[in-house]
Amino acid sequence: MDRSVAVRAALKAGVLGALLAVFIPLLGVVLAGTLAVFFYRRENRFVLPVALGLRLGGAAGVVAFAIYSIFVTSLIFVTHSQQKYIDDVTTMVRRFGANPADPDLQASLHTLFTPAGLVLAFFFGMIFAMVLASVGGALASLFLRPRNPHL
Repeated sequence: MDRSVAVRAALKAGVLGALLAVFIPLLGVVLAGTLAVFFYRRENRFVLPVALGLRLGGAAGVVAFAIYSIFVTSLIFVTHSQQKYIDDVTTMVRRFGANPADPDLQASLHTLFTPAGLVLAFFFGMIFAMVLASVGGALASLFLRPRNPHL
């Protein structure tokens, strides 16, 4: 695998994946991994094995998540909407059937909005994005293989 081509493909796909994630949150990250394999194959004319497509997709997912996180965090701070964000998280917790008045849940939500909680949430979000984009990269490398009609 040509690393310089792979880095360029992951960066291009990560930027596009971050833009897509604004409109289609989960599918945008999966498409970032798919696009990375597509860009790599288009530039290098080399068919990636599934394992390398998985790694390239994961790299694109990390790039997409980093760009998306910087965008969302700066948007929250620029618009001074931290309280609206906290209210949205509380509403989401209520939709999943939890009681927001529960003292244990309130303590967990308070911990989430501390610097350590935000770092932990960022870490798990990055792992989740990497896994989703890896699946996209693996599927793209699987489906973009040339067909052998003699089998």
